[in-house]
Amino acid sequence: MRKGEQIVVRMPKEWGGIVPSEIFLDEAKKIVDESEKKDIVLRALGGVGIRLHSLHHVDFCKRMSRLGLGQQEFSDLDFMAYRKQRSIMEGFFKSLGYVKRITTLSTASSERQIYFHPEGWLSADVFFDKLLVANHPLDFRERLKLDYPTISLADLLLEKLQIVTFSEKDLKDTLTLLISHNIGEKDESEVINTKHIATLLSKDWGLWYTTTSNLKKIQSLMPQMQSVTEEERNQILSRVHQLLDYIEHKPKTNAWKLRAIVGTKKIWYQHVETDEL
Repeated sequence: MRKGEQIVVRMPKEWGGIVPSEIFLDEAKKIVDESEKKDIVLRALGGVGIRLHSLHHVDFCKRMSRLGLGQQEFSDLDFMAYRKQRSIMEGFFKSLGYVKRITTLSTASSERQIYFHPEGWLSADVFFDKLLVANHPLDFRERLKLDYPTISLADLLLEKLQIVTFSEKDLKDTLTLLISHNIGEKDESEVINTKHIATLLSKDWGLWYTTTSNLKKIQSLMPQMQSVTEEERNQILSRVHQLLDYIEHKPKTNAWKLRAIVGTKKIWYQHVETDEL
């Protein structure tokens, strides 16, 4: 509930001021399931989306401690939807008890809508067609129905690797994806489609540079990750190597080659207000 833009939080005392991760996961799954019943296409992305797709590695996630021991793991929910269904989104969320945030310049420019949970526990960001709040915007118009209840694994991975300021949180999310899924060449339920990733990168030098830089950063940081077992470390490094090898051997377009000549002398990414996903 809210008065104007003032959110009133009604949280059970036993939570100790921290919304449990299970609440975020259950709420995301419920929203996607309910949207499906009404022929509305919504798919979860961001940290919650990654966790939903990696539930068989709960122990690994706990050891990662996404935002630090004793901290709330997630801050909001993120969804991707079709722009053609934008006009019916408010009514859908209203039916679930959510309240729409008043549109601001920031939400207008990023073409997203924000909704508040009826008890104030969390907010839900809904993006349409493209993820514009990104250093390298990603287009989902042809890929939104490839998986359920999240966007595809390749897109979940790219969503993280396209971030120029690759934080500890982004590292942990990426490691969760890499430990939980195999590398392949198709969009399958438990396979990261390297072919799709390499194809996008072969056309866009900026996205290629940021993505490969982050993969190499993972390689350099893995020996310092004390919460990762040797077996997990080797598995993750093997998958990073597979990704880099596939990306390297994918033929690049002429546009990519021309942009590569300029390199980092020119800004290769767009600035964004936030990378909280």
